[in-house]
Amino acid sequence: MLLAGCAGTAPRTQGPDPAAPAGMERDELLTTIATCHLRRVVQNEDRGATDAVVIAAVERYGFAVEDMVERANALTMTAVDDPGARASLRRLARDACERLAALTGTASGLVRFDGSGNIGNTWVVVTGEIHEGFADEVIGKLRREKAVGLLISSPGGSLYEARRLGRYLRENGLRVGVKDVCTSACVDVLAGGTERYVTRGAKLGIHQSKVPKHLSSHEGGQLSVVAAALYLREMGIDDTVALAAASVPNDSMYWISVAEALETGLATKLVDDI
Repeated sequence: MLLAGCAGTAPRTQGPDPAAPAGMERDELLTTIATCHLRRVVQNEDRGATDAVVIAAVERYGFAVEDMVERANALTMTAVDDPGARASLRRLARDACERLAALTGTASGLVRFDGSGNIGNTWVVVTGEIHEGFADEVIGKLRREKAVGLLISSPGGSLYEARRLGRYLRENGLRVGVKDVCTSACVDVLAGGTERYVTRGAKLGIHQSKVPKHLSSHEGGQLSVVAAALYLREMGIDDTVALAAASVPNDSMYWISVAEALETGLATKLVDDI
């Protein structure tokens, strides 16, 4: 099975047996933890994968890692022969990691263990324009290198490719960092990270999107602002960023300060280096 051997990635938890959160039975909590873990394993086809919130919840609520893995295996076996169970597991998986993040106060994010049980810390570095096929190229590299994060420097480009990559990053628990320049559509990639790191020297820039030729300037401008606001809202970022971008002509740039990036949620952490 895909999960076989996962219990060897961390020691069995010892100590007290804390109660589950109010309104939640311990058995339900264990299932939620196992489902988040299983989600990351399946997404990455890597039995050494899990989520930071899984580790936090196991430690906080006193579960043994072996019990969590056993529950994940049981969920997998049940779903193999039962379409209803598969559908139920998919629904639970969509919010399991977010639910644990709220309970533990830990940011959800992909964690990988190597064969020796050590935590991996591989980041993929990408530079240049966001061109057609960019999302697939970067996703392929992230998967091949078993990365936990993306470090990007880009002047922007295709919004379609940027948002497609941003949604993949969020769905798969990957982090994003910027220490150089990230402007226009690149900001949408940054927005997709589960955690979004910037250095003091990072330059984040926004402006209006170009209006497609088949639309009028007015119609295209309205649609662009709405699409940008909805995407940022989906990512949990203040959509005033989209409104600010709409006020800046496409041939100009508004530079977002680090303080503004942190205040709006575009960045979650200021770091010295990445």
